[in-house]
Amino acid sequence: MSDHFSGPRALAEPAADITDVYAFPSPERPGHLVLVMNVLPLAAATSLFSDALSYRFRVRPVTAVTAGPAFEAGADEYAFTFTFTAPVQGNGSGTVAQYGTCTAPGGQQLSFLVGDESAQAPGLRVFAGPRLDPFFIDFARHIATQAQEKLMFRPAEGVNALEGQNVLSIVVEVDTATVLGPGRGPLLGAVAETVTRGEPSARMERMGRPEIKNFTLQPQKFDTVNRDLEIRDLYNAEDTFSLNPAYVGAYRARLNANLAFFDRLDGKIDWPLDEAGNHPLTELWLADFLVVDMSKPFSDDGYLEIETALLAGRQHTTCGGRSLNHDMVDTYYTLMVGGLGGARISDGVDQVTRPATRTFPYLVSPNPNPPELDLMAQIAAASAPPQETAA
Repeated sequence: MSDHFSGPRALAEPAADITDVYAFPSPERPGHLVLVMNVLPLAAATSLFSDALSYRFRVRPVTAVTAGPAFEAGADEYAFTFTFTAPVQGNGSGTVAQYGTCTAPGGQQLSFLVGDESAQAPGLRVFAGPRLDPFFIDFARHIATQAQEKLMFRPAEGVNALEGQNVLSIVVEVDTATVLGPGRGPLLGAVAETVTRGEPSARMERMGRPEIKNFTLQPQKFDTVNRDLEIRDLYNAEDTFSLNPAYVGAYRARLNANLAFFDRLDGKIDWPLDEAGNHPLTELWLADFLVVDMSKPFSDDGYLEIETALLAGRQHTTCGGRSLNHDMVDTYYTLMVGGLGGARISDGVDQVTRPATRTFPYLVSPNPNPPELDLMAQIAAASAPPQETAA
């Protein structure tokens, strides 16, 4: 799934598990950047944030470079850090409340109540609280595709593995001219991370583009260089904008191997490797942050459009980034399997039951009674031999 359960540490510390990150121009306030971080997969409608973690967005101006191709991040950085108190007695009998603080670039602080949609300051408004998980995927068929090494999607029978599930969401909407300063961008790179509070702090998880870890750093079986290495925790601990040179070779080997696997799923090669065995998408994926063009209006169809334009040698036409309602699984599979001009590949799940809105805080209210999800049972069933999955 997008970034749910993305490694042993995420499974052990679900409060630090970033499930998704989104970045897009506000559809209701031109010139405002919206950043969304979802954490705690399978949350209850009453779940609260950890008071032992900092939840942080990092934004930098970026430039596109044809060598690679990839994106280079500038040195200037703008961080939005959220911290939360321990739960306190609420106003109602037996209820609890939680308070949070957003620290913006320059040290501006905005305090708020978890669940309150009205918290704002000049150039800034924030929300944090339980919300319906906006991600959607036929996860069982994705796992079957990896296990059987062929496309196993059945578009007419797609089942959303996360139907009715909740997450904890953090939303910040920023007037870029006011908070970042005039002339920043127009291309901005955005990433989210969870880190432990106190000194020294440790990065628990980070996320830029969806499915880098769960699609393209997993599985391990195709990587002949590091087949025995569960690489995701190592990758999560990295600084997105400054990867440790000692480990980049391991990430590159895993990406080269798994991207080549996806490419051959349709029986043809659309992404030939270079003489050194490098896949054309590897360097792009290693620059693992969402790229948003703030000079363009909101679009629901921007995900990977800036990246594919760079690959195709043309000018991009949308804001890029990633919006809440975009079907990134189809977009991702289509690009990795079929190349730049490939036919659309669909997992059969086109949207969640209740799509996100175009007004702040954009994500919809949580499901008060989310269904139980036996993820391990789904994986086991999807990974069964072909004759057992044909029914």
